[in-house]
This record gives sequence, C-alpha cells and structure tokens, in this order.
Amino acid sequence: MNKDVYILGIETSCDETAVAIVKNGTEIVSNTVASQIDSHKRFGGVVPEIASRHHVEQITVVIEEAFQKAKILWDDIEAIAVTEGPGLVGALLIGVNAAKGLAFAKQKPLIGVHHIAGHIYANRFEREFEFPLLALIVSGGHTELVLMDGHGSYDLIGETRDDAAGEAYDKVARVLGLPYPGGPQIDQLASEGNETINFPRAWLEENSYDFSFSGLKSSVVNTIHNAAQRGETLNKEDVAASFQASVVDVLTAKTYKAAEHYNVKQVIVAGGVAANQGLRAGLEAKFNDTLIPLLIPPLNLCTDNAAMIAAAGFVAYEQGKRSGWDLNANPSLLMK
Repeated sequence: MNKDVYILGIETSCDETAVAIVKNGTEIVSNTVASQIDSHKRFGGVVPEIASRHHVEQITVVIEEAFQKAKILWDDIEAIAVTEGPGLVGALLIGVNAAKGLAFAKQKPLIGVHHIAGHIYANRFEREFEFPLLALIVSGGHTELVLMDGHGSYDLIGETRDDAAGEAYDKVARVLGLPYPGGPQIDQLASEGNETINFPRAWLEENSYDFSFSGLKSSVVNTIHNAAQRGETLNKEDVAASFQASVVDVLTAKTYKAAEHYNVKQVIVAGGVAANQGLRAGLEAKFNDTLIPLLIPPLNLCTDNAAMIAAAGFVAYEQGKRSGWDLNANPSLLMK
C-alpha cells in the first residue's frame, strides 16, 4: 500500500494569507485563509504595502491554525509548496521566504507553484482530470484558455490582449459607485436587472481564442458618463446585467469553440471570477447539451486559497520537480 503524501501549501500572491494541508493531491485536510478585504475596502482596491504588512502579521498564525485543524505533525509533511508568482511582489516574498525558512528548518523539499496552475488544480478536489482538457482561467489579472495534454502540461491557446475580465468588472463597479470588491456586486445587481443596453462583444479575428475587454469597459464607462451629462439616471441593475451579458457571451462562446476544435474530454473553469453566478449559469447552459463534462469548483475554492497550491504542488512533487534555495518571488511568472 502506497504511503499517503501530505503537502503543505502556502499562498500569499495578493490579499489572502492562506495555508493548507492536502493529502495525495485530492483531499483537503485543512484550508485556512486570513482575508484582508476589510483593510482594502476603504481604498477601493488592494494596496500592495498594506497587503504585505498583513501577510507578515498573519503567516505564522495561519500556519499554526492549519496544523491544528489537520491534527497532524511536521513529520507527516512530505513537501512544502508555495506560490512563486505571478502576483504582488511584496506579498509573494512573504510566502516564499516563509516556505524557504520552513523547508530549511524542517528539511523538507521546496516546490514553487504557478498561481494559475493552482487555480486549475482546485478542480481536482471535485473530480479526477481527463486529458486532453481545456481550462478557462478568469480572474482579476488573468483571462486565458489553457490546453492540457497531461498533468503539469500547459499550452496557452488564448489570452486577454488588454484588460482581464475581473479587472473590467472592478472598473465598471467603481464607476457605478459600488464598494470593493466590485465583481460580486456586479454579479448581484445583474441578477436583478435586464439586458436593456447592447454593449459590444469583442470577437477579434475569426479563429482567435484571445480576449479583449478594454473596449467593453470603455463603452460602459462612456454610457454612464454620457447619461450623467444629460441629467439622466441609468438603472444600475440593467447596466450590470447588460455588461455581464457581454462578458459571459464572449467567454462561453470562445471556450465552447476551443473545446470542440481541440476535441477535449473536459472543460474546467478556474479563478476568482469562476464564482460569478452569471458566468457559471452561462457555461452550464452552453455545455449542458454536449458530451463534454464541465467542472467548476465550489465557491470557496474559486478565490485564492492554499489548498489549490498544495494540489498543484503534489503533481510537481510526483513528477520529481523541486525548487532550490534561490527560489524567489516572480510577479510576472509565465506558465511552462
């Protein structure tokens, strides 16, 4: 009987201090997160210096809490996985240095993990992967389509050429006067409104799987400003519903087209915007009548967490990948 492999995961790429322990890459033993939303809300977005300070204050506390919940010892941990990028450099450094210090002190292998790979592997807690699969990554900083032929294999076939979908959500929310974080606010309003405004859809070239949301964002902002100049008050629910319909249409159509073209066995959704109810409903409706299974992680695994980092770290560990003591924060890290 094979020995169970426990991986400790650490995630500090933005404003969540997260530590988790995962067994065999598919079972969450503990998953602790210290959120900073209240600290950043008054600024309307994440302030890097404040995020880094909170990580320093929380990291040891969250590590201890993860072990208390898991009820296991350091001797049970096989390796330490940590987000090395992309993300905020100051925030990443806290997690990377904590992981390096622990790996050295406890004599454990160290594994650097790409943040987006983590989001992808959040889906593996729900169901085993079948290859080839297509991953739609949608977050505040990323909108990408990634083709995977096997574990740890990432082929980028489409990406945003300007704003990420989540970034567009936050900017539109700000113009509508909604509190941070804007994405969930837009999603809630959209569910209460009607698509009364025909905002543009950026389809780009015929065979392109790339995305572009800058034009849509500008169209929404201009519509709101022009209405204000005329002394008109737009219905926020209808603006949100019309904006979200445009985003969801493009994301679902391009994902479906790529899934058919590459004849994939699964489509998975990853990233913070995967929690968006409008997007989830749109994708489910699109793939409901197909033979392609659609995997969307539960809401608590859509946003940044360390269980996903440990899950991706387990795959790297099994493949013999290790990081050296020169591991450093890489805010612009590319997927390989």
